[in-house]
Amino acid sequence: MTYSDDLIRAVLQRTRTIAVVGASPNPDRPSYRVAGFLQSVGYRVVPVNPGQAGGQILGETVYADLASIPEGTAVDMIDIFRQSEAVPGIVDAALARFPALATIWMQLGVEHATAAEVAAARGVTVIMNRCPAIEYPRLIG
Repeated sequence: MTYSDDLIRAVLQRTRTIAVVGASPNPDRPSYRVAGFLQSVGYRVVPVNPGQAGGQILGETVYADLASIPEGTAVDMIDIFRQSEAVPGIVDAALARFPALATIWMQLGVEHATAAEVAAARGVTVIMNRCPAIEYPRLIG
């Protein structure tokens, strides 16, 4: 799937808070490095990982799942660091928990066309098999 630079730039510019599903506390893991980068350029990162729930990653409380993120937390984008088979459940949970969700982003190697169609039908922008920590410096600086 190809996405225009204008679309990706618009997503990155409108986003403020990103729920990182599959966030790891291990600094050697890509999910930790990407979340840290996103935080360093001004996004609020909300880590989601059932095995780390109640702890902290990058100074933010970790939630077991998307439904556990407190009411009033406005999440603009879900960034998925999970295997492609897990995507449909994550998308369903995201759409149920965040009715105003703007973007579902699937990391490098993560794709699920059916789940993407479900999200797109709800007006959510879907980006698959890309990394915001690669796209941000390329398109925004």
